[in-house]
Amino acid sequence: MNSNLAVRFCPMMFLQFFIWGVWYVPMWTYLGELGISPNLRGTAYAATGLAAILSPFVVGMIADRFFATQKVYGCLHLLGGIALLGVGQAEDWDSFYPFLLIHLVCYMPTLALANSLCFQNMKSPQIEFPPIRTLGTTGWIASGILVGSSFVVNDTFKMAWPEFLGGNPTPDNWNSIALSPVPFEIGAWVSLVLGLYAFSMPHTPPKLKGKSLSFGELLGFRALALLKDRSFGIFIFCSFVLCIPLSFYFQSANGFLKQMGVSNSEGVMTLGQVSEIFFLLLVPWFFQKIGVKKMLMIGMSFWVIRYSMFAQAGPDSEFLLFAGVLFHGICYDFFFVTGQLYVDQAAPKEIRSSAQGFIAFVTLGLGMFVGGILNGWWNAKHLSEGNMDWPTIWYLPAAMTAGVLVIFALTFVDKKSDA
Repeated sequence: MNSNLAVRFCPMMFLQFFIWGVWYVPMWTYLGELGISPNLRGTAYAATGLAAILSPFVVGMIADRFFATQKVYGCLHLLGGIALLGVGQAEDWDSFYPFLLIHLVCYMPTLALANSLCFQNMKSPQIEFPPIRTLGTTGWIASGILVGSSFVVNDTFKMAWPEFLGGNPTPDNWNSIALSPVPFEIGAWVSLVLGLYAFSMPHTPPKLKGKSLSFGELLGFRALALLKDRSFGIFIFCSFVLCIPLSFYFQSANGFLKQMGVSNSEGVMTLGQVSEIFFLLLVPWFFQKIGVKKMLMIGMSFWVIRYSMFAQAGPDSEFLLFAGVLFHGICYDFFFVTGQLYVDQAAPKEIRSSAQGFIAFVTLGLGMFVGGILNGWWNAKHLSEGNMDWPTIWYLPAAMTAGVLVIFALTFVDKKSDA
């Protein structure tokens, strides 16, 4: 791939994840300001999983068969941006949720399409793609810092250097834009810009034009044959269950940090993405040295530690709070990224794409959907007079992850390491 293409793909990947990050983290807090119950807030986050379940149909039946990838990608971002503007204008749940669901149904397929645009225009994707993908994480970080540093004071927009990066505390009358629809509006306009920019991407024709495709292939069900391997089946089960407590972190951590008195909580949470980049660089070395089972167990162990630390934390527990956020890198990379490498290793070459699609369906789709619903219900159950019982809330995902860890440790066999 020439340098000109790399320069064009970098802003695409940056904006791709900026759009998601700018509203996803503060949404729980904003819905609370609207008076939306925790149950419905969980339903809002579960919409991400629902959209992820539907996205293979968009990618497999439209982008891969009928239209150039960059055109489908651009149109989805344009439609998604318009829907996100509708989200920002909503004043109650009945008007908020339909627009959110429309946006997510448009947005989730673009994650795969962005990767596809890169892969189909690269000579060596395994070498050329990772540096460009880090721009996506950088975009998420930038969105969090922007939201956490932006305030409304007497109807005037102001910005302040984040306190956790050495800035001064903001006055009490400075209201974070996380309490307003502004993050949705920012995401909407960025989505519209990216939608237009997409049409300047290299022409990428549909690679499966004229070929038939079954329902099962769209969802990666060809990979079901791999479940004959007990260890692969255990990995799939554990991945699904682990995505349920993962939802607790993405949905509730920002509101939790705010109630613990952490200023610029949206910015603080981006420290997790910074650590994600760091640990991502270590994954290949550890994968070769200690094998997949130990890596997955390390990742799950840190999920247990993180949630236990949150359960013990209070307003004066800055170390526990910040460490819990910083653990995101090892939690995510040592399970989910390592899991993708394991799937690639376990699946025969001819069904690797189906296998990756299947694991995405199980985790980002089913797991995050169930997690969103459960987290909303659990938060509502432990809300009393406007106060959350945070220790009890965090002990549930800690216990779930600990249970998965024990099952995995006792039943999974890393055949490559044991050979």
